[in-house]
Amino acid sequence: MKKLRPAISLALFLIVSSITGGLLGPRMQAIQQGGDREIQHDLKKFARVYQIVAQNYAEPVKANDAIYHGAIPGMLRVLDPHSFFLDPAAFARMEEQQSSHYYGVGMEIRGQGDHTVIWMPFIGAPAFKAGLRPGDVIVGVDGISTTGFSTDKVAKLLKGPKGTTVHIAVMREGHAKPLNFTVVRAAVHDSTVTCAFLLRPGIGFIHLGNSTTGFAESTYHDLRAAIASLGGPAHLQGLILDLRDNPGGLLTQAVDVAGMFLAKGQVVVSHHGRSSPQEVLTATHGNHGHDYALVVLVNNDTASAAEIVSGAIQDHDRGLIAGQTTFGKGLVQTVIPLPDNTALGLTTAHYYTPSGRLIQRDYDGMPLYDYFWAHDNRTAPSHRQVKMTDSGRIVYGGGGITPDVVLSVPKLDDFQKSLYPNLLTDRFLQFADFYLSRHNGVPADWKPGAHTLSAFQAFLKRKRIPFTAQEIAANADWIKLQIREHVITNLYGQDRGLEIDYRHDPEVASAIKLLPQAQALEQHAMKLLAQRERAGLHQQ
Repeated sequence: MKKLRPAISLALFLIVSSITGGLLGPRMQAIQQGGDREIQHDLKKFARVYQIVAQNYAEPVKANDAIYHGAIPGMLRVLDPHSFFLDPAAFARMEEQQSSHYYGVGMEIRGQGDHTVIWMPFIGAPAFKAGLRPGDVIVGVDGISTTGFSTDKVAKLLKGPKGTTVHIAVMREGHAKPLNFTVVRAAVHDSTVTCAFLLRPGIGFIHLGNSTTGFAESTYHDLRAAIASLGGPAHLQGLILDLRDNPGGLLTQAVDVAGMFLAKGQVVVSHHGRSSPQEVLTATHGNHGHDYALVVLVNNDTASAAEIVSGAIQDHDRGLIAGQTTFGKGLVQTVIPLPDNTALGLTTAHYYTPSGRLIQRDYDGMPLYDYFWAHDNRTAPSHRQVKMTDSGRIVYGGGGITPDVVLSVPKLDDFQKSLYPNLLTDRFLQFADFYLSRHNGVPADWKPGAHTLSAFQAFLKRKRIPFTAQEIAANADWIKLQIREHVITNLYGQDRGLEIDYRHDPEVASAIKLLPQAQALEQHAMKLLAQRERAGLHQQ
């Protein structure tokens, strides 16, 4: 409680204080006249400190910066790594990501130094139809130079009412001058299914989640549509559900997604906290008896809602979890709206898998960088909470979801890494643009040959990228695959490029081989549960 009290105090302070007015004004006085004396005392201390800083700092103090970007984030970091504060821009961005719908041109952009780079135009969106490509550097919007602009500022210029036009100037490899595009804004839906296709007849692959949003308001419907595109659940013999790099999102969507694979009424997750009673969430609709083999791919960046889905499938022996230990986020954040279009995302509960596992890993005394990025600090399974799945298999809590089958992660060698230093200098993105500036497109089944490989070497020489003939020879197949993926992505969209990548992914190949084992696991679990049910009825 002592750790939480300052958080409550400052949250109340923000609600009742006028940031641009006197910090000890009428609103503050109203709180001082009643309520908890301890909180009043904390508020007065904070106000005194702020007044001293505002009056004596060497330069004028911007109240919004001091509070929005200093006091509140600093306070929340003391509590846990996942509580957060959203200023007006961040709050609006979060609501947009969770809805997956807005009016604009439909593309993800990222900052790179003083530039804003197109990361990916969404399939079918206005930007994609207009011909904008990954790697294009946005240099102007409606005649305004965007060099030095933040991505938020560029995004604001790109958005607008449905049916209006926006003029976008970009620099592209292979072109000496900016290219100009006129794009008509429209309703945009950013599907949380990035790729769905049949690996072979009856065996489907679906990657769920993108780099910013894993589980948004549309995720359940996106996944249903993806399964339908594969022929529907009745025609599937097996499915690889790829949750690698899925950052999580809405709890309700995680419950609905897990419910697509479980039987109706099976527990998906439970959660409770100091001020919130326990709530048990179950599969509402169920899988209607479609028990095809299921393998779920996870990695160190599979987090939160994606871990809820993985944990429910593992605990009920519905499928095999394969890959690497997941991130380990078992804290539930409640978003509390505050004045001035801001919000507080406060940890209010812990969630537990059906077997009772708390997935959250330890973070006490750990620097934020180590917590979020040092994947080797996972707790060993032997030192973690032990639970049992429906069939009696041992599973572990307290440090993410430990996969049933551990898969090694393919790593790039030094030469391969040199071709991917950052977004602006991704040599394959650059070469794809250069190649297409000199060729009038390629068919969807195009594969680069020896001539294209020679052109790539000449391109590297012009860019003064060091390489040896031995490095090219040793990596020839890999280089051709990267060229093919990037060229096809530019012309036909991200999903087609990703399909090429996933068809050659060693982890996906391993997952296919695990499907019979996953099927046997579920059938064994169902047999045991049926025996227990019969035994229970007999005892009655």
